[in-house]
Amino acid sequence: MNTLAVNLLLAVLWSAFFGNFGLLVLGSGFVLAYLVMWLLQPLTGGPSPYFARVFYWIKLAILFLYELVVSSLQVLWDIVTPGYNARPAIIEVPLDVKSDAGILLVTNLISLTPGTLSLDVSEDRKTLSIHAMFADDPAAVCQTIKSGMEKWVIDAVEGRRA
Repeated sequence: MNTLAVNLLLAVLWSAFFGNFGLLVLGSGFVLAYLVMWLLQPLTGGPSPYFARVFYWIKLAILFLYELVVSSLQVLWDIVTPGYNARPAIIEVPLDVKSDAGILLVTNLISLTPGTLSLDVSEDRKTLSIHAMFADDPAAVCQTIKSGMEKWVIDAVEGRRA
C-alpha cells in the first residue's frame, strides 16, 4: 500500500477514535501517523522517499507564502508611494523542471505572486516566458526564480535536485 494512503488511513482512524473529523483532529492524526511511520522505517523495509517529499511540500508551501507576502508588500509600496518604481520586462527563464505537473506548478506559483506573470512555455518545454514588474536586473530575476520557486518545485514534485 502507498505510504501516503497509509498515513491518511491512520489519520482517519485517529479521528474516528476521537469521534471528531474536524480539520484539527485530522491534521494532528496525520502528523502523529507521519512521525510514527518515520520512526518505524527500519522495521518496514528501509527509508522511503515519501518522508522527504512531505518535508519538501511543506517547505514549498511556507516559502511560497513568504514570497507572496514579500512581493505583495513590494507592489503595495510601489502603489502608495509617489513616482513609478516599476521597471517591467519580459524575461526568458530556462527550465530545469521536467514533469508536466512541475511545469504547471512553477507557472502557477509565478502567476500567483504579485508583480510576476507567466506568459508562455516554449514548444520544447525548456523555456518559460514571464512578465516581471520589477526587472531592473533581468538576470537576477531569472536567477531568483531558478534558485527559488523552480528548485522548491523540483524537490517537491520530482524528488530530484536541479
